[in-house]
Amino acid sequence: MPAKPSPLVGILMALGAFALFSVHDVVIKFLGSGDGYAVFQIVFFSVLLTFPLSTVILLQSNVAGTLRPAHPWWSLLRTACTVVAALLVFTAFTTLPLAQVYAMIFTMPLIITVLSIPILGEKVGPHRWGAVIVGLAGVLIVLRPGGADLGWGHAAALGGAVFSALASVIVRRIGRDERTMVLLLWPLVANFVVMGAALPFVYRPVPLPDLGLWALMALCALLASLLMIGAYKRADAVLVAPMQYSQIIWAALYGWILFDEGIDLWTGVGAGVIVASGLYIVAREAGGRSATAPVLRSRTRAGTPGAPRIGALLTTGERDAGLPGGAMRRALDERAAHARHDGRGAT
Repeated sequence: MPAKPSPLVGILMALGAFALFSVHDVVIKFLGSGDGYAVFQIVFFSVLLTFPLSTVILLQSNVAGTLRPAHPWWSLLRTACTVVAALLVFTAFTTLPLAQVYAMIFTMPLIITVLSIPILGEKVGPHRWGAVIVGLAGVLIVLRPGGADLGWGHAAALGGAVFSALASVIVRRIGRDERTMVLLLWPLVANFVVMGAALPFVYRPVPLPDLGLWALMALCALLASLLMIGAYKRADAVLVAPMQYSQIIWAALYGWILFDEGIDLWTGVGAGVIVASGLYIVAREAGGRSATAPVLRSRTRAGTPGAPRIGALLTTGERDAGLPGGAMRRALDERAAHARHDGRGAT
């Protein structure tokens, strides 16, 4: 395998990707805040405008196959999780300050670590359990039960993190056997159908400028995903994954300039605790303390139903680069691919 370019290029691409994802989230807030559009309509049009872009990406794949999943029940559960997560995360962005939403979404590494125990058989030691507990304490600092006005938006943000984490862990369980088209199209189609079914009850006419905002959302999701793919091709996951936390900077900037939001002391402290816990978990996984490295292998971002799944568009070598046990997993993937090919040839 040829040597990777400088990892600095990959890091900068990841930073650019998360800057674009932040613009995507700002548009959600613009469209849904106050007397804006219903969340069902926002998700529907974001997915609708992404379909042509995702189709172009899928046409580049030379892997034969159908949309029938190898693991139908797991695929169905993952698809349901992505639909629910999209609704919850979009709801959070329309009702909460940007910084608070990101602080809740940053709990995903903690939740993934816990969910990987029953689903992946991961053995979590005291160090990572300690990081999970400290991170959850950070959530309590942000929420300040009894000292802050808690509402549906806070529950939606945490719920979105939980369902996004569950979807990511399920992909880790079935991703080796499932085709790229199944992993990409099932959630897109499900979001389109579910949101479309609710649309007649909440629909508002869309003037051209607002349609342009939806187009901007779709473009940001696509460009950010392409940048993330490029980042993982040029830098190891342990360098790329922490760049997601740069979004708290964009939250502070956009919140201040566009929405007259500020980051209060306790939100800043709590977010810092959550980020530190997530970084510690990433470091432990990168150091070979995890059999499955579920956090480092979770590359798709929460709350972007229109964005293509990043891991499905990387080669096995690119997905495993810099991760413990990567060579063994590549051998297992090649064996599984040969088995599927032999099975098709025998029919």
